[in-house]
Amino acid sequence: MAKRTSPTTTPVSVKLRDDERDRLAALATAHKRSSHYLLREAVREYLTREEARQSFRDEADKAWFDYEQTGLHATHAEIDRWAKSLGTRKPKRAPKWHK
Repeated sequence: MAKRTSPTTTPVSVKLRDDERDRLAALATAHKRSSHYLLREAVREYLTREEARQSFRDEADKAWFDYEQTGLHATHAEIDRWAKSLGTRKPKRAPKWHK
């Protein structure tokens, strides 16, 4: 049987105000979890959300660069007509890019 290895963890210190520490302790008690668990979950959720936001910004930057290079685009009205047709009996094809 192969030995499972887990990712290495490293301690990190976080300074909280007294009221934040109290709120965290109250939530930990209410959820029957440790404060440590709640902090790890909060960091995990934050990283996931911010990485998704960064990915969106990166895609937008790439799209703008592509537009600047090619001039190809679809108008808001074209995209709007297409989007409104989605979920209907006869959805339209996505608009073609043009200059």
